[in-house]
Amino acid sequence: MNWVIWALLSALFAALTAILAKVGVTGVNSNVATAVRTTVVLGFTWLLAVPGLQDSPLGSLSRRTWLFLALSGLATGASWLCYFRALQLGKASQVAPVDKLSVVLVLVFAAVFLGEKLTVREYAGAGLVATGALLIALK
Repeated sequence: MNWVIWALLSALFAALTAILAKVGVTGVNSNVATAVRTTVVLGFTWLLAVPGLQDSPLGSLSRRTWLFLALSGLATGASWLCYFRALQLGKASQVAPVDKLSVVLVLVFAAVFLGEKLTVREYAGAGLVATGALLIALK
């Protein structure tokens, strides 16, 4: 499968995450709910990763790789904590589109920090994503 199929599957599971999480955070501290979710994700991903340790043993990872994966993990954790609190306080149909403003931020960060060259079409797309997210969220 190519990257488009994987990205579409990611979008599908992200959508399911919003709906399932909205139901799951009802009557529960959002940080506790995030911890439960994270524990499940941790177990699930290690179940999938263990066979891959033959190709990429943990000892073969560079310090730079460890650093950036750790920072990515901290960013993910912060995102999930904020997302679950937002779901607890707001409607899933409003929270999820605002969360997807991350698409716009990724384009900006990729240009600024990774030196990726964006086209007018990509800037226009980012503008449309931002406009759509705000139109949906600000019912």
